[in-house]
Amino acid sequence: MCESILRHHGFRTGFYSSPHLVAVRERVRLDGRVVSEEKFAEHFHRVYDMLDATKAYEGDMPGYFAFLTVMAVNTFLWEKVDVAIIEVGIGGIVDYTNILRKVPVVGITALGIDHTALLGDTLPQIAAAKAGIMKPGCVAYTVSQPPEAMDVLRQVASDTKCPLYVAPDYDAYKFPNGFKDHLQVNIPAYQANASLAIQLANAWMRHKRQINSYLNKKKIKPNSNKTLLIEQNKGVASNGLVLNVPFAAAAGLQDCRWAGRYQTVEAHYAMFHLDGAHTKESMEICSAWFQECVSYDDKVLIFSSTGDRNSDMLLRPLRGINFKRVYFVIPTAYKVTSKNDDNYSLATQSEQLARCHANAKIWKQYNSSSQVTVFECVADALASIKKDNDGLFKSSVLITGSLHLVGAALSILDPSLSTMSTPIISRSDVKLSIGGI
Repeated sequence: MCESILRHHGFRTGFYSSPHLVAVRERVRLDGRVVSEEKFAEHFHRVYDMLDATKAYEGDMPGYFAFLTVMAVNTFLWEKVDVAIIEVGIGGIVDYTNILRKVPVVGITALGIDHTALLGDTLPQIAAAKAGIMKPGCVAYTVSQPPEAMDVLRQVASDTKCPLYVAPDYDAYKFPNGFKDHLQVNIPAYQANASLAIQLANAWMRHKRQINSYLNKKKIKPNSNKTLLIEQNKGVASNGLVLNVPFAAAAGLQDCRWAGRYQTVEAHYAMFHLDGAHTKESMEICSAWFQECVSYDDKVLIFSSTGDRNSDMLLRPLRGINFKRVYFVIPTAYKVTSKNDDNYSLATQSEQLARCHANAKIWKQYNSSSQVTVFECVADALASIKKDNDGLFKSSVLITGSLHLVGAALSILDPSLSTMSTPIISRSDVKLSIGGI
């Protein structure tokens, strides 16, 4: 959403996010568009060759995520973007995106229990790790957090000498006529992210304006011709928060689409509802969203969880939904995969299948009336739904529990992500770091 707002203000944007859903090049975007295969290959080999030529010893090369991070930043420099929006991968202190040391604006979205092996198993521990993106001299924004998490964020901000602001409630904003209720989905979690995006984008634009003012005084030509598009400080409260939303920002929010999050894809035999929720908090939101927008009485669940996540905790918010059929699947599109696939997993087939059976056992304790099936891939589950419906009726299918699962499903249902015309934006339980280049 932040990228979309800045792009609608006329800036050339670079956007880096993870994980990808269908193809790895989704992680790097220019002006809201996924880079082409040709451009991705061009930048990949250029950066790889430079690193390979300067390695100190055999094997002295960055790993997968580290390399993609370096490549993305280098791509944005090469392509001369006005602003780069960098989504943090895991954590803050230990994340490879922390190679950016002088970002002017950072944001922290709603915190939840996730990646406990790396970040800790309590909210204060996780908040401390996430707060690692705060830097001296930058300004930080967040949304309303549980008290124990907010206390940590405020303490780190104070120690770091980084001002921290809490984005206002969405209802506090004044929008141009007709824009306020035109988000992709009008649920509190999405509205909170929209509020945070408004503050992040405006904070960066104020920073840009200050730089251009300084350069003008020094009679140095600014490196961007977009300065006339920057809103003045009209509508900025004394606490640094913006409450008046200009037309460009409202249009950016309205046009933003969040692939794999609160997404619907229609087929002739079912309406698919896809959300990559993988924490307790996000699954509760997903459950409420699905029940609010469900189209057909026949409800079906396709579920998978990955990593060290607690499947029982993730399935619990879904137990109140009367799913007639429930499929637990390995989060790959098809049974046969190779290391060349963009969504290849290191976990063995037997490990993943065992997890599916464990998840099925958990669900049967919640709802013994559901028809529960375990499949080795998403394609088999989709084929089963299509066969059972046999053109007689349509189902409302919820696909959730993992972004890897959602990506596998989309690679079959909508491989070009044609139903989503704008970029994938940061998830509600990850962090956004924003900096001008």
